[in-house]
Amino acid sequence: MYGQETDPDYPTKLAEFEARIARGEKIEPGDWMPERYRKQLVRMISQHAHSEVVGMLPEGAWITRAPNLRRKQVLLAKVQDEAGHGQYLYHAAETLGATREEMLQALLTGQAKYSSIFNYPTVTWSDMGAIGWLVDGAAIMNQTMLAQCSYGPYSRAMVRICAEEGFHKKQGQEMIIQYAQGTPEQKAMAQDSINRFWWPTLMMFGPHDSASTNSDELTRWGIKTKSNDQLRQEFVNELVPLLHALGLEVPDPDLRYDEESGNWISGEINWNEFWQVVKGNGPMNAARLQARQEAHDNGRWVREALAAYAERDV
Repeated sequence: MYGQETDPDYPTKLAEFEARIARGEKIEPGDWMPERYRKQLVRMISQHAHSEVVGMLPEGAWITRAPNLRRKQVLLAKVQDEAGHGQYLYHAAETLGATREEMLQALLTGQAKYSSIFNYPTVTWSDMGAIGWLVDGAAIMNQTMLAQCSYGPYSRAMVRICAEEGFHKKQGQEMIIQYAQGTPEQKAMAQDSINRFWWPTLMMFGPHDSASTNSDELTRWGIKTKSNDQLRQEFVNELVPLLHALGLEVPDPDLRYDEESGNWISGEINWNEFWQVVKGNGPMNAARLQARQEAHDNGRWVREALAAYAERDV
């Protein structure tokens, strides 16, 4: 379907392809592209879609335990948005020849990954605020970059997703601000949530650039325009002063401000923990996949009914 390196015209096609990207043009589904570009996009977009769908689980568990109707409505709307984001992204991956069935099967068997952050438990209500401000805030930084992606369908999906994620971040920030300025018990609850989600959020950006096997290729083809470490540094620089202004601590004893660079310099991430979670050994990995498998099984009758309806109209 797509040009391969054995094609004698491959060097010419590749040069034209990369020239288009250098000019800032979008690559569309019917355009020629290297097979490696297609595979990288399918991997990234499907994992992004899986993250949106699995990301509904830690928050969905708190819908029935929201402290009031307003908070419940906000959380319901957010979880619904995430389901929609998953749909946008699965559709974008389908334009590259991937099928929904293949992508879901890869998720359920553990072959495909999703964001490591969703393998941590949500144990208090203020975790909804920490997820909104920290996790969604980190996601927005990555997704804003991806809105400039060279692949048209992915880029356009990200524009809409970023707009909605902006509301999620503001909702989480409002919660943490309110609790930080509330009773001592509420402030302690907010601090506890920050303590537990700070490091897993930093891990979301992925391994250091020197340890990333895909970064050079993704950058050359315009899929990414910033590195993992660049995005992580931007996140730390933004969040640290805001948390300090609320009287909240950043759970990093090695954190320091570097006058020369103007950056907040973090201590080292526990990469052993990161890779253990990625490999399926995190606190909630098994529970998340079990929940997705049960939802998949429970929805089988809907898929079968749709298939039967489609066959009837043929």
